[in-house]
Amino acid sequence: MKLGIVGSGMIVGDLLSFIEQIPEIELVHISGTKRSEEKLRTIYQEHHFQRYSTSYDELLNDEQVDTIYIALPNHLHYTYALQALEAQKNVILEKPMTSNIEEAKELQRVATSNRLFLWEAITNQYLPNYHKIKSLLKDLGKIKVVECNYSQYSSRYNAFKEGNILPAFDYTKSGGALMDLNIYNIHFVVGLFGKPKDVHYYPNIENHIDTSGILILEYETFQCVCIGAKDCKAPLSNNIQGDQGCLHVPTPLSYIGSMELLLNDGTKEIINDNKDVHRMYEEFMAFVKMYQNNDYQQCYEMLEHSMIVTEVQTIARRKAGVIFPADEKHI
Repeated sequence: MKLGIVGSGMIVGDLLSFIEQIPEIELVHISGTKRSEEKLRTIYQEHHFQRYSTSYDELLNDEQVDTIYIALPNHLHYTYALQALEAQKNVILEKPMTSNIEEAKELQRVATSNRLFLWEAITNQYLPNYHKIKSLLKDLGKIKVVECNYSQYSSRYNAFKEGNILPAFDYTKSGGALMDLNIYNIHFVVGLFGKPKDVHYYPNIENHIDTSGILILEYETFQCVCIGAKDCKAPLSNNIQGDQGCLHVPTPLSYIGSMELLLNDGTKEIINDNKDVHRMYEEFMAFVKMYQNNDYQQCYEMLEHSMIVTEVQTIARRKAGVIFPADEKHI
């Protein structure tokens, strides 16, 4: 995989901190804005890219690049991904996939019709502990209640209260707690139980954006509550409760660390199948494997999963009155 990257923020730094552990990925080209040129030059030198640019067109026209990783603010995901797909590049798109389901469906259409890979970079779907949870569900009996809580006070919230609105809290840039933190909860639940039959969102809204909120996902035989907060914090706790036991995950669902199986018969077991690697390692290894094996079927199955998650967040936001500029032509 010959990789081009657009963006130079913190998530790109995370990727570059371990990417050399995946020799199948060749770093070719990093691109960004003129404002970030000095940072781009430093990244290019330190991580041995073949070149850097301050023009996305240069990256799109780079014939040595076959896959572009898009790590930009949420509202730019659709436009940049569409341009990449139209340039016949495979795309790795940071979560959340797009601002709304209409944009996601268009990217899906272009990718599948051109037989291109399109992946949403969402860590939890590829973690060994997540696959372990899938295998343990049967031990819990009939599922009754699922709760997920990803509450993490953001230093950007202080700036937000003072009127300095950064992308994470900017409704014009498709920000907010649902899109940033609760999106992990949605992926977690949908990957285990599929599409909910109904969705309700009860957010705390300031300056048109949800700084925290409670998402209810209704399933046929149980209820699920997902809390995502950037304006307050609490001990992280995630529980899948069945009539035969509970699975307790006391870590963020972005990496799903050590967890505890608690059965009604008194069985208690600490479980951790994750490897001692960066939380993003498994997803990029999976992308490389699909790429090398021309496994479009698995890619498009994961893309269908992303469609459901994107539809859930879109319905939730719109019901609650959290509307992005990207929504306006669709409602």
